[in-house]
Amino acid sequence: MLSTILILDELDQWKPYYDTESILTSGEYLKNQELNQKHFFVINLCNKLDYHSEGYYCSLLAQARGHKVLPDIEVINRLESGAVMRLDYQMQKLTYKWLTTNNKQEGDKVSLDIFFGTCSEPTMEKVARYVFEQNPCPMLRVQFAVREKNQIENIKPLGLDDLTDDQQDVFAQALDNFSKKVWRQPRSKKPSRYDLAILYDPNETLPPSNKTALNQFINQARKLQINAELITAQEAHRLMEYDALFIRQTTSLNHITYRLAQQAQQADMVVIDDPLSIIRCTNKVYLKELLDKEEIPTPKSELIFRSDPYSWVEITQLLGSPIVLKVPDGSFSHGMGKAASDEDYQKILDVLFQKTAIVLAQEFLPTSFDWRIGILNGSPLFACKYFMARGHWQIYHHNDSGKSQTGSFETVPVHKVPKHVLRNALDAANAIGKGLYGVDVKAIDDKSVIIEVNDNPSIDYGVEDAILGDELYRLIIREFLDRLERKHYAHGS
Repeated sequence: MLSTILILDELDQWKPYYDTESILTSGEYLKNQELNQKHFFVINLCNKLDYHSEGYYCSLLAQARGHKVLPDIEVINRLESGAVMRLDYQMQKLTYKWLTTNNKQEGDKVSLDIFFGTCSEPTMEKVARYVFEQNPCPMLRVQFAVREKNQIENIKPLGLDDLTDDQQDVFAQALDNFSKKVWRQPRSKKPSRYDLAILYDPNETLPPSNKTALNQFINQARKLQINAELITAQEAHRLMEYDALFIRQTTSLNHITYRLAQQAQQADMVVIDDPLSIIRCTNKVYLKELLDKEEIPTPKSELIFRSDPYSWVEITQLLGSPIVLKVPDGSFSHGMGKAASDEDYQKILDVLFQKTAIVLAQEFLPTSFDWRIGILNGSPLFACKYFMARGHWQIYHHNDSGKSQTGSFETVPVHKVPKHVLRNALDAANAIGKGLYGVDVKAIDDKSVIIEVNDNPSIDYGVEDAILGDELYRLIIREFLDRLERKHYAHGS
């Protein structure tokens, strides 16, 4: 379990704040060799972080000691070099609206102070969080120029001595929200070895795990002396409190799930699923090319480009009729259509091309069910037959009223899965990585093809766990524990 240390230049700097046993001066931290043997989350609040300062060496030694540190050396060097980050399109729009609403003129300079990803301007909260995610540093001062694009002029770290009386209150509240452990009283019960954040969205219509399954993960973690807690995207600023991240929210590349996976990996946390797995699995165009390269059997497929699409005659000569059309990043049967005529084809493409420049077309292989093989770190966990929704060609049938129907399922012992299905599923998963995957396979006679590989696969209570029960959750949490222990011993702590 991570203990939190706040590093200051002098203890007197903490007089405006509540007492805590979590503070050390920079000199105490640098000289204390015993800290090498313990697992800490270090928040470096030194006034100076420039090269060769004590603050710089505190972050440098923290990384050498295997401690998690905020900011790390990479962030410090990036800020010191004056490298300017660029906001994405949506953040630039928010920033320009904020700048012009405050009656600023073109070319004016405006500063915004950010504390652990929060700020005092409600309309800039998303921007503040975005800047912090890209530059994890406790206190930042961002200077903006009033212009429509690329508004950030520079970003500088702040120290405690830079804060006004009002800002001291804002900082204390931000620190409290960011790391609850600073003020946490010692527990009388035996402490956990590690902390695991389980990211979920309580409002998600088709979540990867239902509530009972999430509670099962928490219960099994407790039995292995891991403190598992559910967090939402709104609590993402607390990510650094944890040793590991388990994503149980539907993933997407241009999304908080991917950004948090990146952030966790950069912070040397154990994360399932990792950013590379998300890239490889969530985009069907990428996945098609990868599986083709590895010579893993898949349905006959073609890419259709908005700039020069195949005609109906051309595509059916390649794939037959009917065909299935998919957006690259759809999930749970969203962003898909089946075309059996030129009219269907054009109508579906018109809709899909509003979302993407490339559509994946595949031959239609009708089966009553798809296999789903759950695989963790190269080993099969579970096997399910997912049957098509009644009267429909997909497992999920989303009708025009917004309601969804789902086909039935049958959980099967892994040893009863046809060998060619299991072999192809394992080959496909190994081409992706060593994470947690759900491989969808269609079996026709004695052959099988990979439909897709899903990171963050569904694990619902009463479905995927029907054979293994509690053991399924224990195996997944055990993988986290094994990875954390290997990382722990690799750091020599």
